[in-house]
Amino acid sequence: MNDRDLIDAFVTHLREHGHPDLQVDSWPEDDNRNSPDIDAVAGAFAIECTSIDTLSRQRRDSDWFLQVVGGLEQELPRQVPFRLNITLEYGAVKKGQDWTTIRQGLKNWLVNEAQHLPEGRHVLEAVPNVPFRLHVKKAYGRRPGVIFGRFKPDDDTLANRIRELFDEKANKLAKYHASGKTTVLLLDSWDYVLMNEWIMFEGIQDAYPDGPPPEVDQIWYADTSIPNEIEFSDFTLDLQIDAPARRERR
Repeated sequence: MNDRDLIDAFVTHLREHGHPDLQVDSWPEDDNRNSPDIDAVAGAFAIECTSIDTLSRQRRDSDWFLQVVGGLEQELPRQVPFRLNITLEYGAVKKGQDWTTIRQGLKNWLVNEAQHLPEGRHVLEAVPNVPFRLHVKKAYGRRPGVIFGRFKPDDDTLANRIRELFDEKANKLAKYHASGKTTVLLLDSWDYVLMNEWIMFEGIQDAYPDGPPPEVDQIWYADTSIPNEIEFSDFTLDLQIDAPARRERR
């Protein structure tokens, strides 16, 4: 979902929850060609939309992963008569590898060897032309198919990345805050596997133990993993209430 579609949905949400007749009045980034500007102004609200990867470089790494395994099951000459879950270590697919050759190696193994693998869990170290381990679970009696996945790595960078991003967005919102607008930072979260509102909320708390930047009046979380059923959560009050308690515990 692009930022403008999300902002339109958010404004509709506000209109239906206490702000009748609210609509987007302008898209400042279109009008200001001299410096970065916010995404939208709607009535008393100045809105900046942003997103952050759950893991560092997540979208880049996911793109690499999909280039190797994406849609591979559909290329098989026949459907496998069993369930095959194949899990890669998170950083297995790297820049500099021959992804076309790896993909063909995986396809050859699926066509020629997977049928001979006993039922159960296996770690395969030497699949031809595949330069990383495959963690495989084979099961009969379940819906047939090949499902690729990755292990979630340890990552402690979320709070630092949130702080860097929010500080940048706060600078853009500052002039609107000074002019009396209610400044809103709208967080787009599309990752239904690794992210949810609790993880994001705790990440913001860790990034700002004394409370969010003063230039940001409201922080909203938008779960866009189902585009036609967006869920909006207002973090503002909980973050403001929790900050004094966190200061006391420090």
